[in-house]
Amino acid sequence: MTPATSGEVTYRAATPHDVEGIAHLHADSWRRNYRGAFSDAYLDGDLVAERLSVWTDRLRPPCTGTFTIVAEHPGPDSGPGAIVGLAHTILGDDPAWGALLDNLHVSHAEKGHGIGTRLMAETARGLLSRDPASSLFLWVLAQNTAAQAFYDARGGTCVERQSRSPEPGDRLRYAWPDPSGLLLDQAEERADRQ
Repeated sequence: MTPATSGEVTYRAATPHDVEGIAHLHADSWRRNYRGAFSDAYLDGDLVAERLSVWTDRLRPPCTGTFTIVAEHPGPDSGPGAIVGLAHTILGDDPAWGALLDNLHVSHAEKGHGIGTRLMAETARGLLSRDPASSLFLWVLAQNTAAQAFYDARGGTCVERQSRSPEPGDRLRYAWPDPSGLLLDQAEERADRQ
């Protein structure tokens, strides 16, 4: 994946050097959005260390069957910057539903600036280049109504509800039979850069 820049944010393939930034973003997102879905003891525990372990495994080469895109603000003097978003996709996860967008997170401070939309577009682009016939799906917690509104606005369809037993609450499957609908057209890309 060639890095794409949008305003101050760069979208690129994640590398093992991104593990710490991704783990911190992932843990913060879960702590903010998953209260009630996971125990407070788990969310308030050493979640960063647990996410570090997960992401170290996920980004250890070779990363076959998956791809992860990060959104990054440039650092001082154009050095490494802060990870402000991520999208992790598992190819061919489900025979009926296709690739699983397993993680989509944007830092709390950056929500509403188009980063999630661009990550979805980059996910679709990556999926179409790797498996052009694949559809895309994800799971979202039923309590996360803000995320559901985001997916609805991007053409996702809620196609299934499942219990998370023994965990509390339900999860919803959102699907995009044709992920090309997530791609941004040239006018949207230009507007996204401004």
